[in-house]
Amino acid sequence: MNSPVKAKKALGQHFLTSEDVARRTAEAISSDQLPAGEKAWGEMPVLEIGPGTGMLSKYLLASGRQLKAVELDSESVAYLKRAMPDLDVIEADFLKVDFSQLMPEGPFALIGNYPYNISSQIFFRVLDERDRIPVCAGMLQREVAQRICAGPGSKVYGILSVLLQTWYECQYLFTVGAELFNPPPKVQSAVIRLVRNGRTELPVSEKLYKTVIKTAFGQRRKTLRNSLSSLIASAAASKPDPQACAETLKGLEVMSLRPEQLSVSDFITLTAALQR
Repeated sequence: MNSPVKAKKALGQHFLTSEDVARRTAEAISSDQLPAGEKAWGEMPVLEIGPGTGMLSKYLLASGRQLKAVELDSESVAYLKRAMPDLDVIEADFLKVDFSQLMPEGPFALIGNYPYNISSQIFFRVLDERDRIPVCAGMLQREVAQRICAGPGSKVYGILSVLLQTWYECQYLFTVGAELFNPPPKVQSAVIRLVRNGRTELPVSEKLYKTVIKTAFGQRRKTLRNSLSSLIASAAASKPDPQACAETLKGLEVMSLRPEQLSVSDFITLTAALQR
């Protein structure tokens, strides 16, 4: 199947060709698939990332919801403006766009067939905007999708898993084969959905919490007693008896574990101990 837009490798473009997958992906943020108490999220405005040839856009437009799309590829933007005049498409880099100007009022849903080469960066932006993005869905490389949705004990559970699961319920919806894209990627794909959980704030410093997680997984084969040694020393330095404080922290039961064994609640508790 010939595409009306040339896929650009530098932009990580692989255009979806399956109508069924596009429809199912669009429906992932519809009211009937969201938690009972959050049906209104299925009616809020939608921001689509990387519409490409508009395969997903047409199903989002058909839902009747207010839709804006951000596309970096000028060829795609030109095509979409010709083929879908009702689509409000903005030529911009999602990683640099100013949300206060793009979506100036209230919360919105985020969706897209995310470029595989920047998918992790996209979700870090979602974290930054979590108070405005209560629901997010889309397609990305299967390995990244598995990592985001993995729980404690999994070999792929890591920094992105913990940070996203701190604020969202992360659901792996379905796998998408490479043959359903033009050109076919060398990897499998998957569609996931993120829905804000009930946590609105942390009982600890968010900056320290992120540092603990990133430092722990930076040496994931080591126990926390070893990987967090610098943070333990820093936490103890301001105390009257730094050595005794450091030994107390090192003696915590959790310090004998590796980072992939800790849940979100465990990381919060660990950060609280270091903060105290």
